[in-house]
Order: sequence, then C-alpha cells, then structure tokens
Amino acid sequence: MRPPRSRRDDLALLAETLRAETVGGVLLLIAAVAALIWANWPSASDPTSYERFLDLAFGPSALHLHLSIADWAGDGLLAIFFFVAGLEVKREFVAGDLSTPSRAALPVLAAIGGMAVPALVFVLVNLGSGAGALRGWAIPSATDIAFALAVLAVIGRQLPSGLRTFLLTLAVVDDLIAITIIAVFFTDDLSPVPLALALIPLAAFGALAQLGIRRWWLLVPLALVTWALVHASGIHATVAGVLLAFTVPVADGMAERLEHLIRPLSAGVAVPIFAFCAAGVVIGGWSGLGEALSDPIAVGVIAGLVLGKAVGIFGTSWLVARFSRARLDADIGWGELLGLSLLGGIGFTVSLLVGQLAYGEGSTRDDHVTVGVLAGSLLAAGLASLVLGVRSRRHRRLTSQAWPTSPP
Repeated sequence: MRPPRSRRDDLALLAETLRAETVGGVLLLIAAVAALIWANWPSASDPTSYERFLDLAFGPSALHLHLSIADWAGDGLLAIFFFVAGLEVKREFVAGDLSTPSRAALPVLAAIGGMAVPALVFVLVNLGSGAGALRGWAIPSATDIAFALAVLAVIGRQLPSGLRTFLLTLAVVDDLIAITIIAVFFTDDLSPVPLALALIPLAAFGALAQLGIRRWWLLVPLALVTWALVHASGIHATVAGVLLAFTVPVADGMAERLEHLIRPLSAGVAVPIFAFCAAGVVIGGWSGLGEALSDPIAVGVIAGLVLGKAVGIFGTSWLVARFSRARLDADIGWGELLGLSLLGGIGFTVSLLVGQLAYGEGSTRDDHVTVGVLAGSLLAAGLASLVLGVRSRRHRRLTSQAWPTSPP
C-alpha cells in the first residue's frame, strides 16, 4: 500500500510541473488573455477597475519602496526572471555551448544580428514620427525565451535536438544584450551613492555563494538589500538580478541548483504576474484596434518582430556560414533555421518592459506598443509553427522510412 502523499511531495510535483517549458508558456498566455479580458470588460459601473488595481500601492515609503502593483511586477518580480536568466547566461559561458568559441560563434553572431536588424527596421518605420518615437528602437529586439521554447516543444518533437540548443544559446545572448540595453539606455537619473552601497551586499552574497553556503536566511536578505539599493540608484532594478546571478559559481554546480530551485517561481509566478500587469491594454473595439495598429510605433514593432528577427537571425547565420568556418550542426537544415528565426520574433516579456521604459507605463504609446507586441508575437509564432510543422512532418517521414514498424 502506498503511503499518503505529503504536502512536501505536492510542492515538489508542482515545482517540477512549472519547470516544463510548455507550462510556463501556457501560463504566460493565460495571464495575458486574462488581462486583456479584464481591461476591455464592458462594465458601466467601474470601467477602469483594471487600471485602478494596477495603481494600488504598498511598501515602505521611508525606503522609497511605496510602489504600485504594476511597479512591483516590473521592478520586483522581473528581477527574479533576470536572476534565472543571468544564471543561465553564466552557465553557458563557463561550461555550456558558449564556452567553446567554435560552437558559440554562429548562434552568438545570429543573436546579435537578430537584435540589430529589428531595431533598424523599427527606426526606418518611425523616422518621420517625431516626438520621441525612436526611444522605442529596442522594443522588437528581444526574444521571449519562455514562449519560444514552449512553441518549439509543442510543434518540434520530431525536429533535431540541436535546434533547441541553438535557440537556447540564441536566447541566452539575446537576454544578455537586452539586460545591457536596459542598464545603459534606460537609466535617466543615476544616483551613485546607492549604487556604490549596493556593492556591499552584492559582494557578501557573492562571497557566500563562492563558499557554497546556500542558507536562504543569509542569501535572500542580501539579495533584497542589493535589489533595493539598485532600485534607489535609478538603474532598472531587474539589473540587480543579473548582477547577483553573475556572482554564483558554476564549477561546483551551485548555479545549476539555484536555477533549478528558482525557475518554478520565475515561470509560474513572476513572469505570468508581470504579463498580467503589462498586457491589459484597452483596445476599444475594432476602431481602437485599428487606431493602435495604424500607429507607426506599433507597425515598427510588428515589422521588427516578424521581418526584422527573421532576416537578422537567418541572414546573419547564412553570412557567417558562407564567409567563415562556422557551420550549423549537421542535423540542422536551413529550413529548420528559417522556422527558428521566425520563432525568435516572439518578443513578449522583455519587449513589454522596454516599451514601458521607453514611453512611460500606461501612456497611449505604451498601449500601442502592447498591441504591436501581442500582434507581432502571435504572427511570428503562427508563421514559425507553419514552417517548423512542415519540417517536423518531413523528419517524421524520414524516421519512419529508416525504422520500419513491421518486418519486410
């Protein structure tokens, strides 16, 4: 007779479920749809309930942390997401695919091209828009790894495993560049004193991590103090998550263990809540949707995500393979890479964050950015699914021919 399940067993099962790539993507989608429904729900008695909910503020004013729910989601919870991303970046550079220059060259350069070309497309579309429109140049540059991996996991079961590795490497570099863009280009008022003070708890966190000390009651307070001081410095607080992650050692497996431990919190709580707080734009019916999609900013975002990402990733990969010794893995064809390049146009979490930083949270332009990000990401996901679906069926036929189900 089996012993009864304990609460600890249930929590372990829940955590393992949240680590699945498809689950994280589904939760993200559910949160975005729920936000859109609430924001556009026809309620004559309280038509702005969604906005008022996001404006609810709490936290200690004395520490300059009396923030709205939307700010806590963007500045606080996303720091968890960037901590996990930072751990992944460091692991890849120290012990993963990015540690070998010959293997890293093509996906790294493809990631750079996949961020530069969408930004260029956005700028070209908005050259005549004026009034600070070009501040959003980085919006279509980022790839949402949770969504992209979820789509690949659903439609790409018959595709070569090297395709996922390529996408993961691409996304790691993408995240690193996006973090740098946020820190450098979206810091308006820098306060050097809090930033200098943040180095103290950051160094203490790093020292404990290097010593292999994993007691949460030591690490978590140091991480929170580091985050609060970075927030007070004027640098976007999500950067604190990356800085903390970079102090964690890889050689003893601590980075991998921490990533395994915190990923369910990131995928199951932090990112979906941010999506819920960021995606609830008031569309205003077909006329409102048409107005948003006719804005050059939204057009630039869509064109950057769908066209810019595909051209940037695929074109750069082809040029690198054509004029250098770098090559794709033997089991990855150019058809698969085209589908993956389209998949890179799914830009959700970081794209929405950059839109808020560029135009101001809740502004009309920010709303149009949200519409553009949602439309561009859905279009990119649809096109990628078509291409990768065809390639997946081709691989399935080849596999069935190579391994017949019945003897001759």
